[in-house]
Amino acid sequence: MSHQVTGNRRLRTAARLTFGNTASRIYLGLVLAVAVFVAVDTLFVSHEDASFAGVWLFFLAAPTVFVFLLGSSMAGPDSGGPAWFTYLALVVSVLVQACALGWFSRLMRGPGRGRSAHPRSA
Repeated sequence: MSHQVTGNRRLRTAARLTFGNTASRIYLGLVLAVAVFVAVDTLFVSHEDASFAGVWLFFLAAPTVFVFLLGSSMAGPDSGGPAWFTYLALVVSVLVQACALGWFSRLMRGPGRGRSAHPRSA
């Protein structure tokens, strides 16, 4: 089997684990809802003091986002790195955790309990 076919198969499996199950979809939907809330709060709501709405995104992306941010602060003199790295760390962390949820969901279902191509009729 060629490396390209094996790579495509692994990519499809990772995408299926990340986006193709209920647990991952619920998690990604929750993250999207919180991201919209943070964007609306940041752009359209005026506050006399700082808003902590963005903290919820970090809570949803924890603990992997903190590993990325710790790695970036250890790599360079700037603590936390540039803003684009923080956003990239959030996105990658959420995708890693969605994939982990998909893998855990598949592990809990067991090998023979997935969806069948031919469902049994009652």
